[in-house]
Amino acid sequence: MDRYRDMQIFQALSRQPSLASAGRFLGISGPTVIRAIARLEARLRVPLVQRSPRGVRLTEAGVRFMADCSRILDGVSAAEASAKGAHAQAEGNLRVFFPFLFSRYVMAPLLADYLERYPGVRVFAHYHDHYPNLNEEGLDVAVVVGELPESSLIARPVGQVRNIVCASPGYLQNHGEPRQPEALKQHRLVATQAYSEWVQWDFQGSSIKARARLACTTVQGAINAAVQGAGLVRCLSYPLHEHLASGQLRRVLQAFEPPPLPVHVVYREGRNASMRVRSFVDFSVAALREHPAFHPPRA
Repeated sequence: MDRYRDMQIFQALSRQPSLASAGRFLGISGPTVIRAIARLEARLRVPLVQRSPRGVRLTEAGVRFMADCSRILDGVSAAEASAKGAHAQAEGNLRVFFPFLFSRYVMAPLLADYLERYPGVRVFAHYHDHYPNLNEEGLDVAVVVGELPESSLIARPVGQVRNIVCASPGYLQNHGEPRQPEALKQHRLVATQAYSEWVQWDFQGSSIKARARLACTTVQGAINAAVQGAGLVRCLSYPLHEHLASGQLRRVLQAFEPPPLPVHVVYREGRNASMRVRSFVDFSVAALREHPAFHPPRA
């Protein structure tokens, strides 16, 4: 039983930024957490965590052990739920990961619908623009844009997005529409990074570097500026689909766009995934496949 409890403590630590926060999450003291990790490391004869002033992170061995712990603990939880007759219910905490801007343009209404359908699930949504490590970050499900590296994750495709260039109809009427990527150097360009004097945009077979007239801290700020006629912006198509559909923005240089990027919903356990994970994967895959953001954007 002590070994099982130690694994529970290790799982909680892997999902918290520090020993103290893991203890608070479990309702135990920090020294209790430390002793549990020390017992596991002594039994396995490998270090599982690295400590620093910034908190704790899993070692490579710790990441592998965390994946095994999750499968074992989830299996025990599923067995207990089945014995209680709750095997068909989705319940518990669910940690999900999305790229930035998914909240505003894609996921907010879908999350509301999911929570309405599955009242026993509590969702913790993380929004970042890096490739997530589900084991190390304690995530259950992630939406990933781009090619997937080799891994043991289960991936279900939902659609594609593109890097597109667009501007408001008013800007294009006043300044003309670029017909070649090189023509962008004669236009007002909106950068999606603050303090960036230059933009470098890749196209099929070429790349252009040009001076930006406006640099914004966020992609959302750059899109807003382009809608108001500040210039041409380039970003992924999913936050632009509403603006393109309404006519607030017009897509240009479509023939020169690089190949589309795949979008996947990824998770870890496959057939052994808990009901809450499977319910969210099935729900989000179906919803995202129907979402206009992942269909070819309008010109």
